Amino acid sequence: MTRLASAKLLRLVVLLVAVSSLSYGILCLSPIDPVLAYVGDDALHISPEQRHKIAERWGLDKPAGKRFALWLGRIVRGDLGRSQIYDRPVLDVIVEKAHLSAGLMAVAWCLSGILGFTLGVLAGAAQGSWLDRLLRWFAYLVASAPAFWVGMILLVVFSVTLRMVPSCCAAPPGMEPSQVGFGLWLRHLILPALTLSLTGVANMLLHTRQRLLDVLKSDYALLARAQGASLSAIVWHHGLRNISVPAINIHFASFSELFGGAVLAEQVFAYPGLGQATVQAGLRGDVPLLLGIVLASAVFVFTGNAMADLLSRIVDPRIRLGART
Repeated sequence: MTRLASAKLLRLVVLLVAVSSLSYGILCLSPIDPVLAYVGDDALHISPEQRHKIAERWGLDKPAGKRFALWLGRIVRGDLGRSQIYDRPVLDVIVEKAHLSAGLMAVAWCLSGILGFTLGVLAGAAQGSWLDRLLRWFAYLVASAPAFWVGMILLVVFSVTLRMVPSCCAAPPGMEPSQVGFGLWLRHLILPALTLSLTGVANMLLHTRQRLLDVLKSDYALLARAQGASLSAIVWHHGLRNISVPAINIHFASFSELFGGAVLAEQVFAYPGLGQATVQAGLRGDVPLLLGIVLASAVFVFTGNAMADLLSRIVDPRIRLGART
């Protein structure tokens, strides 16, 4: 475990350096002028002197290479810089926005895992039946539909037409999120979380179904059936353990899709989380905030993959024995 942790930590450091360098290079090629984006509608009315002062205020008057070196030096000290949009430390902005996005992504991740795995087992056990065809049709439809389109359909049906849930935001207008109770917070969370979870449900359903079919066609499953074991008993005693490890891997590996889907879902429902902050930082040229979010998302995805590796070793003894040998 010590060797595993050391190797994972080294990979994380290399990943963060590579991601930050590549992201900064792409941002330098962006056609968006950070000064004009910062000024906004008043861009036509500022003088060259004011433009220079703004660039000097945010360190934009220095060459790109020097700005990146200064930024790396601050990162080593734990300082992510200061956001141009919010005029606050980047770390404070990320923590505040991540607090809202964490609940959204946690609920969506749990829903997609539980529903996808359960429906996948039902589809695999009922291969060829109307239930199997219905679940596969649902999975193909949801997997091929863009997340923002699914969100808009849910918004029109459940919020505009049926008026069952709120249409946007993490709290009613004029109310701070800290003042919102659990029930009201959950009502505002339903549609974004459902939108974010549907794509994960489809992937998990199809993957689990195929894995279970492979198990049911194996020699030990056929032998159990010949000895009089029922289908439910074979699925319970032989199927679940063999399909759980691949399901854990694919579910934790979906952290990247989860974060990317959160960006679209939060835009559709005007949910003030980390995804919406990412879009604003990109459109308004807030390089420190965007780089900070990129690093946070890289750590988030890496943590998911590392947890999948660890849980696989716990669930499947063969992986532990193979690692020791």
